[in-house]
Amino acid sequence: MKYRTLIKRHLPWLVPILKRQPKLIQLAINIRHFQIQLIQRLNNVPARLMHGKDASLLLAMSQAKQEKHFDLNWYNDHQNRRFTNETEAFADYYRKSFFANINPGPKFDTEFYLKSNPDIYHADINPLAHFLKTGKGEHRINSAVQTRWRPAVDTVVPVKEIDTDSVHNLNIAVCLHVFYDDFLDYYRECLQNFPTQVDVFVTLKSKIHLEKAKQLIGSLPTVSKLELKVVPNRGRNFGPMLVEFSDQLMNYDLICHLHSKKSLYSGRQQTQWADYLGEYLLYDIAVVSRVLTEFLDNERCGVYYPTSFWMMPDWVNHWLKNKGAAQKYKDKWGLELTSDFLAYPVGGMFWARPTAIKQLLENDYCYEDFPAEPLPHDGSELHALERSIGLLAEKNGYQQLFYYPTLGQLTYDQTFIFSNYVNTQTELFDKLQPFDIISFDIFDTLLRRKYYVPDYAKLLLGENLVAQRLVASPEEFVQLRNQCEFDIRKSKSFVGDVSIWETYVALANSLNISEDKAVELAKLEFAYDLEQVLAKDEMVEIANRLISSKKQLYIVTDTYYDQQQITLMLNKIGLTQGYRLFVSTELGFRKDNGTMWSYLKTQIKKPSFVHVGDNAVADAQIPGDFGLQTLHILNPIDKWQAAGWENPFVGNKALNKHAILKWGPLVSAFGRFPFLGE
Repeated sequence: MKYRTLIKRHLPWLVPILKRQPKLIQLAINIRHFQIQLIQRLNNVPARLMHGKDASLLLAMSQAKQEKHFDLNWYNDHQNRRFTNETEAFADYYRKSFFANINPGPKFDTEFYLKSNPDIYHADINPLAHFLKTGKGEHRINSAVQTRWRPAVDTVVPVKEIDTDSVHNLNIAVCLHVFYDDFLDYYRECLQNFPTQVDVFVTLKSKIHLEKAKQLIGSLPTVSKLELKVVPNRGRNFGPMLVEFSDQLMNYDLICHLHSKKSLYSGRQQTQWADYLGEYLLYDIAVVSRVLTEFLDNERCGVYYPTSFWMMPDWVNHWLKNKGAAQKYKDKWGLELTSDFLAYPVGGMFWARPTAIKQLLENDYCYEDFPAEPLPHDGSELHALERSIGLLAEKNGYQQLFYYPTLGQLTYDQTFIFSNYVNTQTELFDKLQPFDIISFDIFDTLLRRKYYVPDYAKLLLGENLVAQRLVASPEEFVQLRNQCEFDIRKSKSFVGDVSIWETYVALANSLNISEDKAVELAKLEFAYDLEQVLAKDEMVEIANRLISSKKQLYIVTDTYYDQQQITLMLNKIGLTQGYRLFVSTELGFRKDNGTMWSYLKTQIKKPSFVHVGDNAVADAQIPGDFGLQTLHILNPIDKWQAAGWENPFVGNKALNKHAILKWGPLVSAFGRFPFLGE
């Protein structure tokens, strides 16, 4: 900072005095430098995480206190620690609030402010400092602290006295995959004050970084052993660790795995996600000491990581396109893939007890075991492996431990994965109302089926055909009918869609009936299905309110029904006019392969668009890849499982009529409103 220039510009009368007393300005500079050093010492802040932001800290604290946005006692309570003074506590908040969902007091919600003002987040500006300085004047949206999620009391780990001797005796390996060499400076800052000595295993993308790694990491007194390997760009973060070090890692009490990460889901080159994970996995000694203590106290604690990064999409804790790739691990390790939502270390960074993931570590690996670059955005073996870490630990009888920064709590409660799915009908309408065009999926979004199971209509038709001696069992017919539809898709190279009429004409040969008879059966299947259709009342009411307020409403569906059949279903649930209908069988485009979204982008003539649907891939992930805004809602069975109940339609129960009649109405009614907390 050019202090002399500032004085000349703003305090010209002071210039003659300073010319006669040059030591005064040097004293001011020395005091300012001391302030900066004090702030960094108080908070033990690495230069990488300050980015020059310390210059605004004291001013922000003064303003925050004046306007009662910072409360020391409140902050202590919500971080579950005791800071020695206000400056130390505020410095902790100020630094972390760039990347963590923590709050300075009850009047300012950091997460709400950054999600409501994403330009502030992407510009890497401190949220509270921005609000106090310019946000209020710009009428930026702000909120008092909201309670989004609170872990169940019996799952929360109480804050305990740290057993420093036991922690010091732990045999720990820290594995770092460094693709971006500037992270070496950060990892040095993390490790230099670590509470015990560790062995560090580093994989690097280039030989030119070897010397830097030796100097920065190898010179630390907390590092007992340093092993460095230059590796090819294959296997992302998992491949190098497993190929180079898996034979050694089983010898440790605990391992910590991190890697340099600069890309958010949106593709923006930013570090907030990496800062968040690094903070609560390695840098924040208070949190890490509590984690190590819990590993010592609870032998069933197998894996630890912070709750999923709060700026990720709501549906991040989902299998998405990765269940197919996960079959390898399901078969090899005996994992259960019964739920689409799951807790896993998003970003692939975690602590683990080696015995909790021994099947992963007890293997000989080579780089050819992992897929070569470039990898798809999602749906690869490595994306599936990341999602399998927690499941493997649970398969081995261990628990997953999480840290929730907002409350400063360690917990075993996995329901944080649904924390963004709490909404009321009014809140949902308010979220949609600002958009010019609102698009809705149909099935399990606007309408539901009385017995929930989509194939129940086919099962009823199968019973009819058994009576006619055309098939041996209803279940056999459903399988035959679905296989026939799939075969037609395959013959079309999965281009376009397949109508119910095409499927039944093709079925005529298998059933030894005429095409006219087959068409009649297609009509009967639709009649059975139409009879089951019920409105998701709150969603239909929202859609009609949007129509009444002159919004453009799109209704978009992947389906084997034609436009007339879909219109009859919409009429039955109370949507009769005021919308534009996009049906896959009519247009030849589908949401789940992206062609519908590509087409829709050509149809959107107004500036703001949002799509609402229950399928995390077809209604959220894929349109997001096309740059379209989405609002994902819970499918009835997802909401059912979020409430803690088992899926009653897994495996061979999917076509069990007794299970359908018993559980179907309960799942359907419970999932009528697609959010929690109504």
